[in-house]
Amino acid sequence: MAGHGGGSGEARSGGGRGVVISDNWPGYSLDLFTYPQHYYGDLEYVLIPHGIIVDRTERLAKDIMQDIGDNDIVVLCVLKGGYKFCADLVEHIKNLSRNSERFISMKVDFVRVKSYHNDQSMQDMQIMGGDDLSKLTGKNVLIVEDIVGTGRTMKVLLNNIEKCKPKMIKVASLLVKRTSRPDGYRPDYYGFEIPDLFVVGYALDYNEHFRDLNHICVINDHGKAKYRV
Repeated sequence: MAGHGGGSGEARSGGGRGVVISDNWPGYSLDLFTYPQHYYGDLEYVLIPHGIIVDRTERLAKDIMQDIGDNDIVVLCVLKGGYKFCADLVEHIKNLSRNSERFISMKVDFVRVKSYHNDQSMQDMQIMGGDDLSKLTGKNVLIVEDIVGTGRTMKVLLNNIEKCKPKMIKVASLLVKRTSRPDGYRPDYYGFEIPDLFVVGYALDYNEHFRDLNHICVINDHGKAKYRV
């Protein structure tokens, strides 16, 4: 693979269901891709190009179909960062279901969990939006998230949903971040395991910026200072 900078890195299939991007993976040079001009100077490199995200999401959809096909599912999208991944994942599942003997009927709802200020994870989390969670009682629930870091945010959300006694809960996350403070939580499905970096793009934001960036990129110090609140 052509990377950014020197040295060697690797992206390999993990023992679970994710592609593991190693700590020494140098990424791709920004010069190899197109991205919005208003972010020029704000990014270090492209960590995961958009095309690879799309292909990996399609495979996750296939895995989900194989595991929980023939079920009625409530897809609970975690906003705001999860909306792009959720929309693409649901579309892939619908396409697979259309051309398969197994059929998934899906309803989509949304919830928002706020846990970051600038690039720092906050101790207190807020869960907002979504229909009354008690409506999930007896339902098959697929939570779709953009990124799992320590796992603390997802555990809070899961605890709230489990109180409603759903029939089944599965979690799909586009990214899992290797952190120094892991809670040991792993989603049922995830696209990529990445180093402990603050990433933006593909609807992942930094103070509401970079959601319009198609690739997943690493933000630089200039970008953090420019959009800090």
